[in-house]
Amino acid sequence: MPRAGLDPATVTAAGADLADERGLDQLSMGLVAERLGVRTPSLYKHVESLADLTRRVAVLAAVELGDTLRDALQGLSGRDALDAAARTFRAYVLAHPGRYAATLGARPTGPDDEYAVATARVLHSLAVVVRGYGVDTAQETHALRVVRSALHGFATLEAGGGFQLATDVGDSFTWTVEFLDRGLRATASQRSPR
Repeated sequence: MPRAGLDPATVTAAGADLADERGLDQLSMGLVAERLGVRTPSLYKHVESLADLTRRVAVLAAVELGDTLRDALQGLSGRDALDAAARTFRAYVLAHPGRYAATLGARPTGPDDEYAVATARVLHSLAVVVRGYGVDTAQETHALRVVRSALHGFATLEAGGGFQLATDVGDSFTWTVEFLDRGLRATASQRSPR
């Protein structure tokens, strides 16, 4: 019989917290069991395996990031929306590096898959930013990929200690957002005639 109060969401939350604290590569079922005060076999009543737990952490991270982005973008457009999205994305990855790292290897199994649905929420928020610039619909996917890649790349490099040069990382972040803003405005000004 499963332990009272222990369920998949509790196990996932504990795994996510441990991934943030110790790194995703250090996550183990034994550590999660220790955190929850149970024996490791008890966890398998709630999650199938470490891979299942990692996937659940990825879904959690995508849901959290999607909700946070949605909330940060309320009532904003153009540069203000881009600034809010960039700051929010960066802050989430820096605050939750382990759970965000779980998203890197996750792959949706179909359009109704929990991870696909959660990731779609993140993409929707970033698409709202791109649309706010008036980018031509034929270029929207390209612009969305550039924005997502820039925000993801910057945040994951920073979270992983990848910026070693003496230049201030905050200044580089501001420069990156300004670069994206200029690129989106330039792309929007080249809209094809209808």
